[in-house]
Amino acid sequence: MADDGIHMQIGQVAQKTELSIRTVRHYDDVGLVTPSARSAGGFRLYTETDVERLLVIRRMKPLDFTLAEMKQLLESLDILGDENAADDARSSAASFVRECHTKAEDSCRTLRRQLAYAEELTEVLSTRGAAAQL
Repeated sequence: MADDGIHMQIGQVAQKTELSIRTVRHYDDVGLVTPSARSAGGFRLYTETDVERLLVIRRMKPLDFTLAEMKQLLESLDILGDENAADDARSSAASFVRECHTKAEDSCRTLRRQLAYAEELTEVLSTRGAAAQL
């Protein structure tokens, strides 16, 4: 894992995660990813761990996870990464991660089907567009 002693400003984080600055701020405002520090001037400062959390959210977003599910998944991943977490908390966290995995698989199947339809339409339009030019 990268050194968490290094802090990045929000613009760097936005570029690294391919999220807008507005979106990164929003995730802070709703309590999903709080910056690890603030500069003397009050600017948000993020660590590599914060970036990793934002990337989890970015991956969940197109799969129609709610903000509440995103928050619970991040908390569950934290619990599973904590070797001192209680067994019942670990069991509950693992169960939720499995639920998210199933939902992600289902969403991927739906997106693949939608992509296939979009590609079919693109091909039909391409073929008909080429024929119309003759």
